[in-house]
Amino acid sequence: MSEPLLEAENVSIKYETSSGMVSAVSDASFVIDEGEYFGLVGESGSGKSTIARAIMGGLDDNGQVTSGTIRYKGEEIQDYTNKQLNEKIRWKEISLIPQSSMNSLNPLQRVSEQAVELVKVHTDMNKEEALDRLGELFEIVGLPENRISDYPHQFSGGMQQRAIIAFSLLLEPSLIIADEPTTALDVIMQDQVFKYLDRIQEETDTSMLLITHDISLVFETCDSMAIMHAGQVAETGEITSLFDEPRHPYSIMLQQSFPDIRHPNRELEVIDGEPPTLHGDVDFCAFADRCPWAVEECTASAPSLENIDSTDSAHKAACFRKDEVLDLYRSEQESKSDQRAKTKGDTS
Repeated sequence: MSEPLLEAENVSIKYETSSGMVSAVSDASFVIDEGEYFGLVGESGSGKSTIARAIMGGLDDNGQVTSGTIRYKGEEIQDYTNKQLNEKIRWKEISLIPQSSMNSLNPLQRVSEQAVELVKVHTDMNKEEALDRLGELFEIVGLPENRISDYPHQFSGGMQQRAIIAFSLLLEPSLIIADEPTTALDVIMQDQVFKYLDRIQEETDTSMLLITHDISLVFETCDSMAIMHAGQVAETGEITSLFDEPRHPYSIMLQQSFPDIRHPNRELEVIDGEPPTLHGDVDFCAFADRCPWAVEECTASAPSLENIDSTDSAHKAACFRKDEVLDLYRSEQESKSDQRAKTKGDTS
């Protein structure tokens, strides 16, 4: 079995604040294989972007990886210095499409000039090679090759976003981290951007870590995924397994909170409350206060991320009731459906 491309194992990340140490990520684990599109899903504040910054060595000065390991191609990178990250990892191995990436281009430089600077810092590629490569990538993301010499202000917002995607591929990285890559784009442009990302997957061996709050987007785009809540990985596995057989209450409710064209009249789930702010070590399930099926054990200790069954080693959930919660949910939905039918019959 080949070695994973990226592996996070029991990663915890804390920020030092005036009110003490705040836990942004607690014992998070997931694996991304070569050529795989992997989704990291959760609400705002769940720790998704914090993990991305930790991988790239971009945590704020008051943040640190306090335990666990981040391995890239088998080598631990969580303690790399800035110099090591620049020489070995950033752009040439792992590139980033940041949130609000339309603001990432320097407005005072032509796009081509920015590309030449990037390759000069990280590679031995000459100017002509860099511009040829950028032109090829512009074609892949649906931009005319002759636009590489334009200034960013000459591009629309969607064009700037696609230019950033081209930049992320410039040094042929093995992994792209796309952090909410379609934020601030209209739905038509969002669809186009993901068509270009799909084309990239078809034409290269590049893997992707897609960070988003939209679970339906991950179901449509990715091969595998991890679902996070309040810094904890609730569930991870292949898309089909998590779509058909979610085993963590948060996974079930998050999936059911999005519309499904197959069930246009379905009542959408509402997840009451917000992810909590957690201080110090987290030794309980952070979803317990929001979970309709929580038991005393959920607040007494933190459940481990464990296999659902022996036939699917990739599908894991961190829930003490993982073997029964889906049946409980389905039973409750059947009861609600029967009650609605009875009420409709009584009023007709």
